[in-house]
Amino acid sequence: MIPDLLISGFSDEISSDFDTQLEVVSNLGMKYISLRGIDGKNIGDFSVDEIKETVQPRLQEAAIGVSSIGSPIGKVFISDEEGFAKQKLMLDTLCQISNLLDCKYIRIFSFYIPKGEDADQYRSQVVSKLKEFAAIAENYNVILLHENEKDIFGDIGKRCHEILTEVGSPYFKGIFDFANFVQCGEDTQECYNLLKNEIVYIHIKDAVTSDSQNVVCGTGEGKIPELLAQFIKSGYKGFLTLEPHLVLFDSLKDLELEDATEIIKDNKGLDGAGGYKLQYEALLDILKKLKTGEFNYDKCKIRDYWIRCRRWYVR
Repeated sequence: MIPDLLISGFSDEISSDFDTQLEVVSNLGMKYISLRGIDGKNIGDFSVDEIKETVQPRLQEAAIGVSSIGSPIGKVFISDEEGFAKQKLMLDTLCQISNLLDCKYIRIFSFYIPKGEDADQYRSQVVSKLKEFAAIAENYNVILLHENEKDIFGDIGKRCHEILTEVGSPYFKGIFDFANFVQCGEDTQECYNLLKNEIVYIHIKDAVTSDSQNVVCGTGEGKIPELLAQFIKSGYKGFLTLEPHLVLFDSLKDLELEDATEIIKDNKGLDGAGGYKLQYEALLDILKKLKTGEFNYDKCKIRDYWIRCRRWYVR
C-alpha cells in the first residue's frame, strides 16, 4: 500500500443490511466506509439520535471509521426553492452527524438542471446556493465535497472548475469521479489538469463510452492508473473511495457468476459483495504496480496499458 492513501467505499453496494456491509469490509481488511444507505434507509433521513443509538455502536464494534457522508444534498432542481430549504435543514443535521462520527467530509451535488436548457444560464444561482451550503458546513468545521455527476450543473470539468473557484471556500472542495466524467464525454486527463488543485477526495469508479457502462477500475476509459500516478506524484493524501457500480446493488444477489473473464457490467451475475471485492482487488493491483514502478505513466498511454493488463484486473 502507498503511504498516505486510505481505501474506503460506499458499502451499501454490498448489501442494504448494515451489519453485512461491516462484515464484508472488515473481512477485506478495510478500515473505512462512506455512509450512504444503512439498513435500507438513506443517510439523509436519519436524525442525530438515530445515528448515535443504532449506527455509531456498530461502527465502533467493527472498528470501522467513516471517510465521508454520501449525502443527497444538491440533488434537487435548481428552481426548487422548497426543496432547497429542506436540504439546508438536512445538511445541518448531517454536519452534526459528521461531527459525531469524527468524519471530515460530506459529499454533495450542484443541482439538477431542467432537461434541454443551457446549464450555464444557472451559474449564478448555483454558486449562490452552494455558498449557503458552505456557510452551514463552516459552522461545524466540515468540508463539503462536490461530486461531478450527470444531469447536475457541475457535470463537466469546466463547470466544476467554475463553481469550485467562484464559491472559493475552504469548506467546499472537489471529488474526482473518473467514470462520471467519462459518461459525460469528458477527457479525464484534461479534467485532472483543470481541477487538480481543488481535488481532496477520489472516487474509484470506471466506465466506457461505447455503452456508458461501469466496468472494473482500470479497464475502462477513466485513465485511473495513469491519473492516480499523477495524483500521488503531486502529493495527494487521503481517501480512494470504491463506488464500483458493477451490480445493481442487492438485486442480483441470487445469481451466480460463471465467467468473469470479460468486463463486468451492471447486468452480470456478481452479487454486491462479489462486485465490491472485485473492485477492491483491482484497485490494490493498480496501487501495487504504481508502488513498484511497474506502471510508468510518463511512458505508457492508458489504452495500451489496459490492453496489456486487462487480465490482471478482471478475474
